[in-house]
Amino acid sequence: MLDFFTIFSKGGLVLWCFQGVSDSCTGPVNALIRSVLLQERGGNNSFTHEALTLKYKLDNQFELVFVVGFQKILTLTYVDKLIDDVHRLFRDKYRTEIQQQSALSLLNGTFDFQNDFLRLLREAEESSKIRAPTTMKKFEDSEKAKKPVRSMIETRGEKPKEKAKNNKKNKGAKKEGSDGPLATSKAAPAEKSGLPVGPENGEELSKEEQIRRKREEFIQKHGRGMEKSGKSSKSDAPKEKGKKAPRVWALGGSANKEVLDYSTPTTNGAPEVAPPEDINLIRGTGSGRQLQDLDCSSSDDEGAAQNSTKPSATKGTLGGMFGMLKGLVGSKSLTREDMESVLDKMRDHLIAKNVAADIAVQLCDSVANKLEGKVMGTFSTVTSTVKQALQESLVQILQPQRRVDMLRDIMDAQRHQRPYVVTFCGVNGVGKSTNLAKISFWLLENGFSVLIAACDTFRAGAVEQLRTHTRRLSALHPPENHGGRTMVQLFEKGYGKDAAGIAMEAIAFARNQGFDVVLVDTAGRMQDNAPLMTALAKLITVNTPDLVLFVGEALVGNEAVDQLVKFNRALADHSMAQTPRLIDGIVLTKFDTIDDKVGAAISMTYITSKPIVFVGTGQTYCDLRSLNAKAVVAALMKA
Repeated sequence: MLDFFTIFSKGGLVLWCFQGVSDSCTGPVNALIRSVLLQERGGNNSFTHEALTLKYKLDNQFELVFVVGFQKILTLTYVDKLIDDVHRLFRDKYRTEIQQQSALSLLNGTFDFQNDFLRLLREAEESSKIRAPTTMKKFEDSEKAKKPVRSMIETRGEKPKEKAKNNKKNKGAKKEGSDGPLATSKAAPAEKSGLPVGPENGEELSKEEQIRRKREEFIQKHGRGMEKSGKSSKSDAPKEKGKKAPRVWALGGSANKEVLDYSTPTTNGAPEVAPPEDINLIRGTGSGRQLQDLDCSSSDDEGAAQNSTKPSATKGTLGGMFGMLKGLVGSKSLTREDMESVLDKMRDHLIAKNVAADIAVQLCDSVANKLEGKVMGTFSTVTSTVKQALQESLVQILQPQRRVDMLRDIMDAQRHQRPYVVTFCGVNGVGKSTNLAKISFWLLENGFSVLIAACDTFRAGAVEQLRTHTRRLSALHPPENHGGRTMVQLFEKGYGKDAAGIAMEAIAFARNQGFDVVLVDTAGRMQDNAPLMTALAKLITVNTPDLVLFVGEALVGNEAVDQLVKFNRALADHSMAQTPRLIDGIVLTKFDTIDDKVGAAISMTYITSKPIVFVGTGQTYCDLRSLNAKAVVAALMKA
């Protein structure tokens, strides 16, 4: 049973809607628009929202979207067929109203599609019903029942023949067409020979066996003639290296031609058989075509050169013109076949730029769905169109729906007289502590006081590293420059302690001392380490930070997808809250080491739909940037 089926334009006008079990389709459809259509993530054609599964189809020619929703616990096999049938019928029935391309005409149009939809739904449901199981075939209907008992008896001498007869039945049928005339023409000599026709038990031989025996008889009978012809061909082989045509002398007579003519050797007074002449003819034809092209380009005769080059020049000019116009789409709609070669090159290019392989495939599928059926301009090439659509999709992906503005959120927390808490997490060695110090410096430069919580109680030297950063930051922003107020301070309890408890004490200390921001540093952990991932989920669940940042390297490719997916999954599985807290943003480090291979930014943003808040570009405190989506896409598309 369907919950709803709706048809709306890409401008947001609902043309027709069917309400089934669900009371309203507004919430799921709006979630689909925000999370998929606006974010250019249309490669899957399926979207899950709470308890519903939404499947959609885009009509790029008429700018329409067809969406069907049903409970995700159901397995409805007819949904794909239904949405295709509805799309085809609705587009053909209301083509005139849709082609006017104006909002007023769509609003004034009457789309009475209820009866047609119910008919298509009924047909789709009937076609998907489980068919009755087919009756089991009886032994009398099998091929084995048709064989006589005598054919099933195997003896030691007949085993290979029967095996060849049974296993090569299809191959023998193919060879009958080519060897049939040979067998019929040589049936008489076979009968005259003294060889037996069949096996000892009186059974007839198979056709393949008969043909094989007749070939043996033919070879025995004509073996000497073939040996002679083989010898003559071997003796003539060296002569092919010389001149095949007799040399014609300027003062010579016709007798010289007869004496020097070795091009047609004879055997027993008769000319040689045809196969060697056929082979020479084929070779001469192939080499003649190649030499003809060379002669046309290097002829010494000016008149012949002009006559021969004029048609070729005209043909080349027309060929170049048509070759140039061949890539132009004209005014026809794009198909997947038109875009397939271009998308393959784009996918390989993205993978070479360090985009994860699965993400590259999904991006190309999304672009294909976006452009399929779209009518292009007269002088628009497929390559430029696909490239432009891919660039727009990448820019949209790097600008997710939720933007993180830390300064605004910190000021909002100040109005509520509480500290703003940020938790950093990630795998080992990606630069969490270093980039935490960079963000601390950025916050200090904006006038906010920072408390650093040393919750990495596992790695040796982690607390000392943060203590060194705190001392250097305090030297850059001493209390005397801020009216005696301590701008940065480290909260640490040593090693081997519970990280969640240390974070809780640090937040309470910041609230009492009036710190604006609490930055929680956590231990690096691999995404497959279940105990450490459980501890991280406990820290986030207990302390409920305002922002959870995942710190990842820009050097990784496919590993970025695996890290983010498993971190989010672990936070969801090990959380004790009803609505688990997941990753809110990304800090992309070591961005200065990758040149133009910026694909990790695309992979991380695409898989999580979360923004890249900060980008680390060096070793100093000032080497912290915000992401420029257009600059990243330009570097990604650069050849």
